[in-house]
Amino acid sequence: MKNILEFLQITAARLPDKTAVIDEAGQCSWHELLQYSQSAGTALAARLAPRTPVPVLMEKGRHALYAFFGAVQAGCFYVPLNPVLPEARLRQVLAVLEAPLIVTDRAHYPLAARLFPESAVLLIEDLIQAPPAPAVLACIQEDMTDTDPLYCLFTSGSTGTPKGVVISHRSVLSFIPAFSRQFGIGENDIIGNQAPFDFDVSVKDIYSAVQTGAALAVIPRRLFSQPAALMDFLCAHRVTVLTWAVSALCLVSALHGLDYRTPDSVRRVLFSGEVMPPAHLRRWMQALPHAEFANLYGPTEITCNCTCHRIERENEYTAGLPLGKAFPNARVFLLDGADREITGPDETGEICVGGAGLALGYYNAPEQTARVFIQHPGNRRYVERIYRTGDLGRYDAQGNLYFCGRKDFQIKHMGHRIELEEIERAVAALPGAAQCCCVFDEGKSRLHAFYTGTAESAALYEQLSRILPVFMLPRTLERLEQMPLTANGKTDRRRLLAIARPANKSQVEISDLWERQK
Repeated sequence: MKNILEFLQITAARLPDKTAVIDEAGQCSWHELLQYSQSAGTALAARLAPRTPVPVLMEKGRHALYAFFGAVQAGCFYVPLNPVLPEARLRQVLAVLEAPLIVTDRAHYPLAARLFPESAVLLIEDLIQAPPAPAVLACIQEDMTDTDPLYCLFTSGSTGTPKGVVISHRSVLSFIPAFSRQFGIGENDIIGNQAPFDFDVSVKDIYSAVQTGAALAVIPRRLFSQPAALMDFLCAHRVTVLTWAVSALCLVSALHGLDYRTPDSVRRVLFSGEVMPPAHLRRWMQALPHAEFANLYGPTEITCNCTCHRIERENEYTAGLPLGKAFPNARVFLLDGADREITGPDETGEICVGGAGLALGYYNAPEQTARVFIQHPGNRRYVERIYRTGDLGRYDAQGNLYFCGRKDFQIKHMGHRIELEEIERAVAALPGAAQCCCVFDEGKSRLHAFYTGTAESAALYEQLSRILPVFMLPRTLERLEQMPLTANGKTDRRRLLAIARPANKSQVEISDLWERQK
């Protein structure tokens, strides 16, 4: 198998009338998904050369998938653009892509027309009405290889310009069957999609459904601020699999969604993106006593995930949740500061990944690509490309990998090197605290911590001062109803840093306590 369209063709032939995708406006069958993508692909192929990026600007749902697969039918690759992003951000992405056209829907035509000349704005409603040309599409598919790009997802860049991670057909064809097999996903499952389509968590939802014939239930974005309505959606659609970001699960449990109603059809909860706070994990496991839970790890650059750990209900996880062990066909290892491979337990190194899941690189950014997609420094015998994640990890005695923070979250404060995640774990482990994020104001050399939970900040700080040395104590500690999130559903550290000032009484009290501790 060399092309992701083969998944779609096989499933559409096997289950033509079965529901493929459910969204707020309706649903489609596997035959319809294939048919509409062929129509869109025929129309796009008349305008575009193979391997051209196709930006798709619309909300997640059936029509976005018609556009995605239509782009692939045309021999091109798709680039999801989230319409909730600021226009300036969208313009940055489009400047990197240099794409000749954009696909959108009627609802987002005005925005697309501001970003592109009107002649280059194509409506998906029109594209799916085009007469399909199966012979033309078959020739295009025959000419493609498994190393052709399938999609490009943009992540934040340290230079201020978003980075477009380009993933090939080969990478998804390698990962998805292993993922579906490992978690027993099949045609009778209903996958509850949480992630925006421009976030790589959604790749697991989309392609495990396409490969197995499971139904994809696209959850409207607004429901994640309405926990009761969200639980109603999961129950009404009898959702069986949740592959969600940690922040989305925490939002539900923090806002007492599980107290309102339990989605007891759910049999798999697979989470990733950030460290799962123990209190939130316990709440979900209590609500779903028969469901399986798993901690997944992997940056966008390695195609979704490279390790997983199945949660053992009887395990207290006093050392934290492990990232686990590698998925099939992925090599995950640690390099020390001298680029030597670490094999023993309890030594921290940078997590590196090799195998078929590696991205092709960053779009239109060869220098950035060369910095992190490198030749394995221990192999001088043949080409062995690896990705340096920038994450730190260690092994335990059983060979399980543990996350130990980011290289760029390691700071120097009061003469000491500190991992911000160590402070976060210490706060989150205290009674009355659920989730914590710590940021560092480099200009003023101050640590600031934010947490969710019921504990008062002054009482929490007193407990923290008995656990951490003074140089690791945050200058301010503020309770939030919920953590601010980025568009990708991760904790927004920049927003926290912007508000990290002694602006209220509780923060001033903590600052005074900090001075006394010092």
